[in-house]
Amino acid sequence: MPASATKALRVAVLADSDTRWKWGALTATRVCPGDTEIHLDGYLLRGRATPTARQLREVGVDADSLREVTAVEFLRAMEGAGEGDGEPYDVLVLALVGGGVQAMLHGLGRVWRDRAERPVVVTGYVGVVYEKLADGLLLRHGADLVLANSRQDAERFRAVYEGVGADPAAVTEVALPFLGGAAHAGEHDPYTVVFAAQPSVPDSRKDRTYLLERLIRHARLHPEREVLLKLRSRPGEHTTHIEELPYQKLVQRADPPPNFRLVYGHMGEVLDRTDLLVTVSSTAALESLHRRIPTVVLTDLGVREALGNHHFVGSGCLASWDQLDAGHRPAPDAEWVARQGVAADGGYKTAFDEARKRIAALLSRPAGLPPLAPYYTPVTAPGYLPGILARHHLAPDGAPLPGAPAADRAPGPVRQVVRRAARGAYRHGVQRVAPVIRRMGEL
Repeated sequence: MPASATKALRVAVLADSDTRWKWGALTATRVCPGDTEIHLDGYLLRGRATPTARQLREVGVDADSLREVTAVEFLRAMEGAGEGDGEPYDVLVLALVGGGVQAMLHGLGRVWRDRAERPVVVTGYVGVVYEKLADGLLLRHGADLVLANSRQDAERFRAVYEGVGADPAAVTEVALPFLGGAAHAGEHDPYTVVFAAQPSVPDSRKDRTYLLERLIRHARLHPEREVLLKLRSRPGEHTTHIEELPYQKLVQRADPPPNFRLVYGHMGEVLDRTDLLVTVSSTAALESLHRRIPTVVLTDLGVREALGNHHFVGSGCLASWDQLDAGHRPAPDAEWVARQGVAADGGYKTAFDEARKRIAALLSRPAGLPPLAPYYTPVTAPGYLPGILARHHLAPDGAPLPGAPAADRAPGPVRQVVRRAARGAYRHGVQRVAPVIRRMGEL
């Protein structure tokens, strides 16, 4: 339904982790047309990575409402919106893994099949796309807008869709929604080196221990510097990826110098005091480059697809700890940076213009929007799609499977306690039990 000049756009974001909530909520604020006021409702998909209250506070994005749901509960909420259960939404952002997006597209297609009007559906990626390109893209096909965070990604996305005969029209070039902050204006006192850790890259104890040892060695070699290990989550919390070997545990066996310490918090606030950002392949590298902070992508463990640092080939940022210890400072390649959606030249304000125009045009269609039409259907992927949907308790036609969690029954105190206990047990198993079993298997 077209939004009038005086009516706030009603936007819903469904996210399955803290990083995806951050991407989804910030994307919603950036892609909505003009200076329109936004009413934002957040839905957190219940699972292993459902963010904690601390993680949500750290993201720093406020919503008018925020609640935890299962996939079936969310679909019933979308079915009820505009049908006697509140006003309809204008825009829906699906900030989920590819399988979650596909399940919601089929579920929403079913609940909206008799609707003359429906929200504009937007999806995309939280950061650098360095693996499962075709798989992830085809699982996202069917949304009205599939956001590409850079010119390079937009070209790759369209090529994949065209290559399988899927309509590439939904691909829309934008930029990462969380870029920003003041440009690096000179060295701080003390000079500050930040290593941006990742939950699952690298994934072995040997490699993670190596990186920690090199970071500590750098701190000892440069006692005049402050050396920070920036961590994504505290022990017991999960982000988008499972972290089996948290650096907090590894550092307990080390003996770091006084100028080394662990830090948490908003990445932008840490970058405010950073003079050198070091990482394996974190999206933090793009945030750092956007602010003209010297940035290094490590080659110590090789330049490999499994690490994701192959994405930075040609960036001018690849270097090793030996080179950094000796005083090397990288010089980013301007053309490469521009193709990655990093607008260090000040063009970031216009990066979302195309998305805003497309959403405005879709909202103003007098006949409403056509039904959702994902590439994957029971005809095109009969051996793949049912399993994707079943993970979210949906049948191949998008209907809830028998025994799926009920949406009309709010969880009582006992159920809430059981859920928290189960989630804690899962995280304990991932971070403590699983590594022990793996080591025993290697004996």
